[in-house]
Amino acid sequence: MLRRILALVALLVLVAVPFLAPWTKTFLLLALAKGLAVLAVIILLQAGQVSFGHALFFAAGAYAVAFVGRALAGGELFGLLAVSLLVSAAFGLAIGLFVVRYRYIFFGMLNLAFSMVLYSILEKFFHLTGGSDGIRVLRPSILGVTLERNGFELALYFITLALSIVLAAGVTRYLASPLGQALGAIKSNETRLEYLGVSARRVLLIAYVVSAVLAGLGGAITALMQGLATPDYAFWVRSGEFVFIAILGGAGHVAGAFVGSLVYEGIRSYAAVLFADGWQLVLGSILILVVLFAPQGIVGLWQRLMGRLSQKVAP
Repeated sequence: MLRRILALVALLVLVAVPFLAPWTKTFLLLALAKGLAVLAVIILLQAGQVSFGHALFFAAGAYAVAFVGRALAGGELFGLLAVSLLVSAAFGLAIGLFVVRYRYIFFGMLNLAFSMVLYSILEKFFHLTGGSDGIRVLRPSILGVTLERNGFELALYFITLALSIVLAAGVTRYLASPLGQALGAIKSNETRLEYLGVSARRVLLIAYVVSAVLAGLGGAITALMQGLATPDYAFWVRSGEFVFIAILGGAGHVAGAFVGSLVYEGIRSYAAVLFADGWQLVLGSILILVVLFAPQGIVGLWQRLMGRLSQKVAP
């Protein structure tokens, strides 16, 4: 009961904050978009596989809306998001058929290699991609209505918030399903899973494609918000950022993707103001503390504290 009340309060805060403090709108929108990409990483972590290349799908979704939007003189928001889902799913299936054959460090490094290949293509084919300057993302209409920048960002924020809630609920149900439970079996004893007649590769491939779609959607929303898609979206640092946030928020919890993203963006924003080029030091120190004293992340630490509190309150 307490958990539902806290979730409702958090939702009300997220709905109200853009009106009470309009300057937070961009910050929250970016955090939610990254949260979707982090959620993609968390899905694979359930199988014990770490991807250091999911920025590939993040960039694929971003460039998909950029190219299609340019061809359609802006296009329609929901149509562009649908295109980003299809493109990222196609990339995920094509690459996943290859990488799901491998595990652990080989899985992580192959994802990194594919991501860097895309990064190089986006950098070198400047006549198509704009090179390091990137490509402009035109502002689309929403259900046929063309909005000014502030109105568009506000509408995009609430659409992203709704999508985040729906997708978080969907991923929670997916992880609780037999397919999701099989991911845990891959992590603990893949051989036993095969003996039961379940293909570990098929289970991991489905999870991989789902994670690619989530990362692509996050990239598409980020590109629409910033009005620009650049090769940096595919760079390895971006992939490392997603893994960092997953550990920070709690890799074992769906909510950890969004909690970690909000905390990460908040710390980075304030640390960059206070410490200029030293904000990486602040984030690195926080990650060390989390790993040492709260290995289950912020959400895991919160649940542990609430459990202790309920035990003290109980008669």
